Amino acid sequence: MGRADFLYSGFISRLSFSPTGCQDNLLRKVADFVSSDDDDILVVNGYAGTGKTTAISSVISVLKEYKTKCVLLAPTGRAAKVLSSYAGQQAYTIHKHIYRQKSVGGDGFGQFTLSPNKDKETLFVVDEVSLIGIDAAQQQSTASFGSGNLLEDLISFVRSGVDCKVILIGDSAQLPPVGLDASPALSKDYMVMMGGVSFAELSTVVRQQQESGILHNATMIRQLISELDYGPGVMDICDLGLETQSFDDIERIGGGDLIEKISDAYSAYGEDDTIILCRSNKRAIKYNLGIRSTIQFKEERLVRDDKLMIVKNCYQFVEDMENVDYIANGDIAKLQKISHFEDRYGLHFADARISFPDYDDQEIVAKVILDTLESESASLTYEQSNMLYQGVNEDYSHIKTKKKRYEAVREDKYYNALQLKYANAITCHKSQGGQWRCVFIDNAFWQDELTVDDLKWLYTALTRATEKVYLVNFKDELFDS
Repeated sequence: MGRADFLYSGFISRLSFSPTGCQDNLLRKVADFVSSDDDDILVVNGYAGTGKTTAISSVISVLKEYKTKCVLLAPTGRAAKVLSSYAGQQAYTIHKHIYRQKSVGGDGFGQFTLSPNKDKETLFVVDEVSLIGIDAAQQQSTASFGSGNLLEDLISFVRSGVDCKVILIGDSAQLPPVGLDASPALSKDYMVMMGGVSFAELSTVVRQQQESGILHNATMIRQLISELDYGPGVMDICDLGLETQSFDDIERIGGGDLIEKISDAYSAYGEDDTIILCRSNKRAIKYNLGIRSTIQFKEERLVRDDKLMIVKNCYQFVEDMENVDYIANGDIAKLQKISHFEDRYGLHFADARISFPDYDDQEIVAKVILDTLESESASLTYEQSNMLYQGVNEDYSHIKTKKKRYEAVREDKYYNALQLKYANAITCHKSQGGQWRCVFIDNAFWQDELTVDDLKWLYTALTRATEKVYLVNFKDELFDS
């Protein structure tokens, strides 16, 4: 028996059920991929409910048993935590693993260069690759990471090691990175240009999941996405045909039931495992303020245990955190203490002690900006950011050397203050890579026609839930009559 056959038998033995044809094909491909010298990239496009996590966890388990080193990566801290939980091994963010801070740039911001890959004969497993963009704009930061192309930097990093390989895992039906029509890491046309690439797809829903209303509807939407991609590009909302009546895990509710249902969900699943997903920051703000006043009975702007989201990358305040080089846009935090409120540079600041559930509840003490909490913009506006920069820069006007003044601004606690939003309700884009037991999906106010983007938004929202979905104020026309 060759090594590939030996590994394949091991993969199959780890499954507690008979694999689908797609799973069997994937496990054979992985066994061949790991055992041969032909390709060093395997792209796995696995849709919701197809047993992707089960198959990959069996692969990692067997390879570890036979002393093959596996390094697990994901684009976000939350996605890394999800990967860690199902793989039974610590996972890291891609940025943390492949970049190192080199210097202060000419604009005063951090410059990150590609780290050397010192690994030998190592398999890198990267989950949620649909989130990976291909240009600097996708980093949503003024800091510079490597070449600016995260996907190509990742491949370059893997290939700079000795006999290393990478498996890229994602779901092409999910929302692509902001500003892109498709996810480059899951695009055959894009990936074949890398060379040394093979592909696998998981499309058959496993038997254990067929009774799930969440996955039934997600699978139906995924099929419609495929049809629209190769067809007219739009469809009538009456043709969507969502189904809820035959299932217990997906439910339609109106606005009159919303407060009671959210309260029940907080009791049944916990506040940390319940999320409301919205189409816009404006809607998320409305939900957050309503939840705080009518369900949580919070009167002050910020109180202990408030769930918050960081809305801009921050490279300060992390000296005492393990395996964290910076706080990322989209990271979820929990407020432990807040004090010393003050107004400076036309903005409102405070000192806060916050913990990060996705990083083992590690805590930091940081300066925070309160102006973003209820703002409809994603973070500080250009005008606010410029006002902050000019004010802080003026504080260091006594430093005559331009570079040293930039460095002083870069280290300033006010300039680096964390920008926060309430996080009981967030946009669907911000939810990618995360999972919650219970998800409320806000009516997206669609018009008479649905586009591929609309369907990907709904598919992504549905598949954030592991146990229960509530569809809030959805039109009758969207459902199967």
